[in-house]
Amino acid sequence: MYKLCIKIWGYVMEDKYVSVSQLTNYIKRKISLDPNLREVYVRGEISNYRNYTSSGHRYFSLKDENSIIPAVFFKWDALGLEFEPEDGMKVLVRGKVDVYPEQGKYQLYVKELIDAGKGNLHIAFEQLKKELKEEGYFDDSHKKPIPNFPEKVGVVTSPKGAAIRDIISTIKRRWPLCEIILFPSMVQGESAKYDIIKQIIKADKEFNLDTLIVGRGGGSIEDLWPFNERKVAEAIYHCNTPLISAVGHETDFSIADFVADLRAETPTAAAVLAVPDINEVKSNLATLDSRVNNVMNKQLNDNLEKFERIMGRTLFEDPYIILEKK
Repeated sequence: MYKLCIKIWGYVMEDKYVSVSQLTNYIKRKISLDPNLREVYVRGEISNYRNYTSSGHRYFSLKDENSIIPAVFFKWDALGLEFEPEDGMKVLVRGKVDVYPEQGKYQLYVKELIDAGKGNLHIAFEQLKKELKEEGYFDDSHKKPIPNFPEKVGVVTSPKGAAIRDIISTIKRRWPLCEIILFPSMVQGESAKYDIIKQIIKADKEFNLDTLIVGRGGGSIEDLWPFNERKVAEAIYHCNTPLISAVGHETDFSIADFVADLRAETPTAAAVLAVPDINEVKSNLATLDSRVNNVMNKQLNDNLEKFERIMGRTLFEDPYIILEKK
């Protein structure tokens, strides 16, 4: 056997044997002091995920086709986690590598965990969503009620898309008494956010609208991104006109949806939320009219019965009976 001579914690041990703790602490010190391991960025797949609710710590393995490394995500580092990890999930991990002396193994200490399948745009979305929520942009106290019987509804969207056609046809069918004003805007691309902001401000400041609809039809997260911009969120937040957000399909959520006074699943749904159904209004009026007539007729009949009972008294049939008694 080779003689082991190891410098541990500043002094030299010259002995054929060292303790397990001494060897482990030496290895831990070597790894802990390595600047390349103090902050590492690793891509991998989660395996054997365990969430200990009593402590709040998460333990799992991070693996790829050829290797595997144990990982721990402590409670205080996982407080900002927006999703619950699960086995098989591809993730991006930021953390450090260190040794767990009690078990004599190195492991990854996770500081940040990101779902790799969602990409950078989703990360930016979650970060802005968190920031705006903390700043109060989503608070219900700022939400304005949508008018029940609007006379003028504005729409900020593309003049060429299917969204505006659906909105116009739905409003005209449901509430033909309403005037629709289109504020044409780009809804896709790098410059779209400036167009959307400009038209929101114009509609709010220059037109006496009852309701404003802002949105577009479905698309990829890249297509919908203008509605996830902070400046657009600020324009919606400061809009004095009650505003309905209608971005994408049912499963699509945008920052605009959270800031708006009301979120619609689709542009067509926004039109339904913006105006009542004239046939339902007529039906309700007919019902109220019938109820009023029934109440009035009942009261009239009750009063007639009282009147007849009074007139049927002896005094009214033979008023001279009072004189006869006198």
